[in-house]
Amino acid sequence: MQKELFIGLDFGSDSVRALLVDREGTEVASSVAAYPRWGEGKFSSAAENRFRQHPLDYLECMKQVIRDVLEHGDAKLVRGIGVDTTGSTVCAVDASGRPLSLSEPFASDPDAMFVLWKDHTAIEEAEEINAAARKSPVDYTGFSGGKYSCEWFWSKALHVLRGNGKVRQAAFSFVEHCDWITAYLAGVPVKRSRCAAGHKALWHGSWGGLPPEGFFAAVDPLLVPFRARMGGETFTAGTPLGRIAPERAAELGLPLETVISVGAIDCHVGAAGAGIRPGEMVKILGTSTCDLLVVPALERRIPGICGQVDGSILPGYTGLEAGQSAFGDIYAWFRRFLEWSGAKVTLPELEKEAAALPDSPVMALDWMNGRRTPYDNPFLQGALFGLTLGTTPPMVYRALVEATVFGSRAIFDRFREEGLEIKNIRAAGGIAKKSPFVMQFCADALQMPVSVVESEQTCALGAAMFGAVAAGSFPDILSAQEAMAPACGKVYTPRRSCEERYARYREYAQSVERLS
Repeated sequence: MQKELFIGLDFGSDSVRALLVDREGTEVASSVAAYPRWGEGKFSSAAENRFRQHPLDYLECMKQVIRDVLEHGDAKLVRGIGVDTTGSTVCAVDASGRPLSLSEPFASDPDAMFVLWKDHTAIEEAEEINAAARKSPVDYTGFSGGKYSCEWFWSKALHVLRGNGKVRQAAFSFVEHCDWITAYLAGVPVKRSRCAAGHKALWHGSWGGLPPEGFFAAVDPLLVPFRARMGGETFTAGTPLGRIAPERAAELGLPLETVISVGAIDCHVGAAGAGIRPGEMVKILGTSTCDLLVVPALERRIPGICGQVDGSILPGYTGLEAGQSAFGDIYAWFRRFLEWSGAKVTLPELEKEAAALPDSPVMALDWMNGRRTPYDNPFLQGALFGLTLGTTPPMVYRALVEATVFGSRAIFDRFREEGLEIKNIRAAGGIAKKSPFVMQFCADALQMPVSVVESEQTCALGAAMFGAVAAGSFPDILSAQEAMAPACGKVYTPRRSCEERYARYREYAQSVERLS
């Protein structure tokens, strides 16, 4: 059989990664490029919960990483490209599907850029969508955990439309990052991702796609024309979008036969890359977390999660998503906090000292960016308890790690309370590979072994798998997983019980939530 190569593109919060792999999942080459404008802090304000990214960051860095990996493999052998991105990461586009910020009048306008997943400026709009859903004869949030989030598509679109008249007049539609970048590569109109539309934009097959025009009119008539331009059809990852556009092929050094797959959200693609199967939870641990399950067709609604969508992870199965709005972001915040005076602090140093503590006298809550699940509440904030004049940074850091892990335990409990079987857990993402301290905490808190997927690039690998399916090299993603999915390496087993500490965490959490 002729050798075939595939590229997985993984657009993360801070950078994009390209992974070049063969049919057996062997990683030929990888490359990472950090978004330069994002790295300089342009167009964002953490104090306002505003996080925006310029599409030029995506385009420039994508070109760099693809050219980098092709230096280590024969470009003529590339058959398919799969893409994952953060989500819901949304942008206003013109009638041609071009982001407004790529035109000169909007080049420096944050509202014309991609509104990153963790942007929380649309809290009021989300509350209005939820109020309309409660009044509607059909609860259109029913398959989204029962509550619509300020992190999701329609909240962000409405916030931009209301707040910026120039963007409102110029915008023809809004797109998810995963839908735009794939259409850009193929030079074709956008095909909406089932994964993104189902988990973030209220799409569901039982009501024929998107909610009806009347629902959006009840929220705000501004949304009505944008709902009409969305269309009702969605496509699962692995569906061929088309062959690469000639101008993209020339720019990137790829053959014209390269097939572009429909895209999806990073954590869902990462779950496929990790080899997810029914009965397994895949935890993607990074700046935030996502907890994914796949189950046979599920019609009953699971409250308090981020959605249940047919085919969002594996075609033929219902994909269930939950997660935390901040995980590694909390550790990074604490490091920056300690470095305010100019001191240099590393997380491994903090972990070493924190690990030596029997238990921290400090307790923490992990809601630094609100709570995504269980039961979305963006108004909640993080907290520290038990501080004294003798409190040290390692004590606080240990408490923050414990809180993030206990947040994961609360999600785990939410699934189990619904009778969903979780026989084992696979962990992927940067933290899973880099921090034994955090991973041991996970095993202890969940009281279940946690296996770490050997690949450091599970999302990019999953994207490459879907690229291979789109190119026709495998009949479906299950076949691609059998051939390409990585093994699990390190397994963390529970060493102690955290039940008493977890009970205290829940008590503090309930008290703070009542006061919020």
